[in-house]
Amino acid sequence: MSGRMPRLMIVDDERHVRESLAHWFTEDGYDVVTAASGQEALDTIGRWDVDVIVSDIKMPGMDGLELQNRIHEKNPQAAIILVTAYASVATAVQALKEGAYDYMVKPFDPEQLSQVVARAYEKVHLTTENTTLKQRLAAAEPPFVVGTSREMGQVMELVDMVSPTETSVLIRGESGTGKELIARLIHLRGTRPYGPVVAVNCGALSESLLESELFGHEKGAFTGASNRRKGKIELADGGTLFLDEIGEVTPKVQVELLRALEERKITRLGGTQEIPVNFRLVCATNRDLEEAIREGEFREDLYFRINVFSISIPPLRERAEDIAPIADHFLRRFATAMGRQVTGFSEDARELIDNYEWPGNVRELANAIERALVVCRGDQLTAEHLPIQLHDDETESLGGNYSMAVLEGRHIEKVLRLHGFNVTHAAKALGIDRVTLYNKMRKYGIERP
Repeated sequence: MSGRMPRLMIVDDERHVRESLAHWFTEDGYDVVTAASGQEALDTIGRWDVDVIVSDIKMPGMDGLELQNRIHEKNPQAAIILVTAYASVATAVQALKEGAYDYMVKPFDPEQLSQVVARAYEKVHLTTENTTLKQRLAAAEPPFVVGTSREMGQVMELVDMVSPTETSVLIRGESGTGKELIARLIHLRGTRPYGPVVAVNCGALSESLLESELFGHEKGAFTGASNRRKGKIELADGGTLFLDEIGEVTPKVQVELLRALEERKITRLGGTQEIPVNFRLVCATNRDLEEAIREGEFREDLYFRINVFSISIPPLRERAEDIAPIADHFLRRFATAMGRQVTGFSEDARELIDNYEWPGNVRELANAIERALVVCRGDQLTAEHLPIQLHDDETESLGGNYSMAVLEGRHIEKVLRLHGFNVTHAAKALGIDRVTLYNKMRKYGIERP
């Protein structure tokens, strides 16, 4: 729930009531949907995950009390606020006894209703977070995903050391090494485990989109901004903000981010109000930030803000003893998900997996195992099921049989893997621009692992 706007449903048979409340709460930052009857509300809830429902009691057909009971059958965690122009003690008692969050009498002050809705949403939010916390903890810490080698043991010692503090952490490592997993471990072992962990891939968005994603925007801030929207920094309040690929942030956004870190306040795009925020910062990068500073591409003052405590995750090729247990883990995981009875690897498959350098690291290994399971029809994964790049040593001797197109495609894929599929770095190494590289990737069917 922490990654989206609060969702509110207004149920009332009077059109002007629905529209005025919808306008009010949209301005207040809610994602609002309306329904003119109890049945329409039920149909909508079947397609739309709602947090809070504000419903009239007296409506034709299904009344608000029956609707409340039907909603709780579908979504027991939703908070329901019932309103009516025909107040009675008996009705109020019945509504609350049957699970309503609150009961209000028309006409009511919209500000008062806003406060009740805000409290109801907070209750739903906390209930959901508490319910899922144990699942998140269990899912985040399987030891064989991060590895059991001495090198990963040292990484976990650093995680244990820094987690109980509020210190900002910079996680370094090649693409696919598990930097986000480590960030989530730090969050869950820290002082804010019940708060949200909000992740932003800074390298996947343009400058303007990243600004809006981080800081949010007010209605009318730019073309297409039809509603107010909270940014990821604001949504991370009380929890952890994870900025992946921090080295790709443009100088303009670096300045704005530095200000937010120093003052712990943000201003939405198009707005004037300063909003206080309280979050822990964890960043990740596969770039050499020190070199980026020397080249004038990264601010030194921001670097010192984010790099209070550094953790470096070694690539998979430098901890070969982790490859087999991680491969076994993904085999069990994907086989269970696909309903396949695959018990293990053949000797030739195990040899290929152990001897390959895995430039895409754990992410590439996971993709290779998943792909192999798709094509496997027996009870073991064999060498023939594994992707072609694992067979490179066997096929290099056949170079004379390759066309120029095949050779170019293979070379581009190797360079991309060497640079962890960072398109900017790979294009520079190949001596071509990013657009040309993207076109060639599409031409040869090369996808990021």
